[in-house]
Amino acid sequence: MTDKPQVPAPQPDESPSHPDAAAVAAYLEAHPDFFVEHEELLATMRIPHRRGDTVSLVEHQMKILRERNIDMRHRLSHLMDVARDNDRLFDKTRRLILALMDANTLEDLVMSVEDSLRQDFQVPFVSLILFGDNAMPVGRWVTHADAQTAIGGLLTENKSVSGSLREHELDFLFGEEQRKQIGSTAVVAIAHQGVHGVLAIASRDPQHYKSSVGTLFLSYIAEVTGRVLPRMTGSLRSVR
Repeated sequence: MTDKPQVPAPQPDESPSHPDAAAVAAYLEAHPDFFVEHEELLATMRIPHRRGDTVSLVEHQMKILRERNIDMRHRLSHLMDVARDNDRLFDKTRRLILALMDANTLEDLVMSVEDSLRQDFQVPFVSLILFGDNAMPVGRWVTHADAQTAIGGLLTENKSVSGSLREHELDFLFGEEQRKQIGSTAVVAIAHQGVHGVLAIASRDPQHYKSSVGTLFLSYIAEVTGRVLPRMTGSLRSVR
């Protein structure tokens, strides 16, 4: 009697699979509300619905929602960065305003403005110029007539000017040597109770002080400076 050939026993499926897949599947089966409590995971899941080369409407919608979610996260992150920058700017401005209010002499006031802008605000170029007939021993003083001749177009009250300035304006505000390094500038006039002047700051970056960039904090500092100055320069009157 002839022996029948032995038929090999069927081998288990050796196709690779994730070692935790079965455990994950069992867990999800036992916890059907898992994704209800973790909805944020749905936006990162990829479940293709393809038939040949056709993408289903469900997959297309999921792709759009996922892209919008990423965009919203980027926008939120940007807004949070802006809020943090505004908080830091407010704190620096608050410290400077308090220093101006505590100033007892003109020297204290000038040093508070210049030191704060250079050190706290990290502004490389700062110019505080006061106008008057008789120069005082502290700070930089010019006559109102000279200021009008040099930068008359920048002296509009309650309005800051930012962007690129002409060479002779930069020379008047910062001097010829510094002018060569300046890319953009912000300027605001000081005017209160007969005391006039100008506060200017500048950057090497041509884009730093664009004409469209608001300079509210600089106007605020100039406004407070103008209100503190009269008590220190009571005899000063602008040249007209």
